[in-house]
Amino acid sequence: MGAAFKKFCMQFCCCCCVGDEDDEDEKQPLVPQDPLEYFNREVQKRRDEETNLWSEPGDPSHSERDDDRVLYGLLQARTKTRMGSTGYRRLSCDIEAMRDTRREVRDKWRTILENLGFMAEADSLLTVSAGASHDRMRNAPAARALLKALHTETAIFDSKAPPPERYLFILDRLLYLDIGEDFLAKAKRFYPPRDDSDEEVTGLGINLPLLLARVEAMNGADDDESDREGSDRS
Repeated sequence: MGAAFKKFCMQFCCCCCVGDEDDEDEKQPLVPQDPLEYFNREVQKRRDEETNLWSEPGDPSHSERDDDRVLYGLLQARTKTRMGSTGYRRLSCDIEAMRDTRREVRDKWRTILENLGFMAEADSLLTVSAGASHDRMRNAPAARALLKALHTETAIFDSKAPPPERYLFILDRLLYLDIGEDFLAKAKRFYPPRDDSDEEVTGLGINLPLLLARVEAMNGADDDESDREGSDRS
């Protein structure tokens, strides 16, 4: 497993992934010499995590999927809202609810990978940057077939909406490591599909139409305000 993963990292990840683990531990002291550097690193880690939660890695506009469009709209609306206000807190709650839903899905994937023995490599395997390209995939048809099977035969996504495209890239990696079918078998065991009568709709599934309407209403209000400002100037 270790040799295959290192070979994968050499082709798809940065060089830091293939370094010796002992050396990496030595490079990360428990108490950093510069506390500011530590906090900056934590802030950047948080930003990377948030960027990594977009459903479609190749969509720079974050608007191809309804949930991406809603989340992006909420983030933009919050930047224009006074911090600490009721509207700001409401937007923050909606944003965190959507992110929590995505984190729950990601945690399911991490659980299966760790059960397969990829404890140290799980986060690297689940990281998809915004620059991910279909051209670099090694077995896109098989990965898409596996993604469809996970969506229809398990509850790993916990939603009837199309699965996020980002997991297509992850499955391509798992197929390269020859653990794609093992992952599907574990997913069926850990997260079996629910009957329609027993299936619970997630918070994202319930709130998405409402949030989408709210975002569109906010965008419409911004457009009206811009038009009024333009009329006043003229």
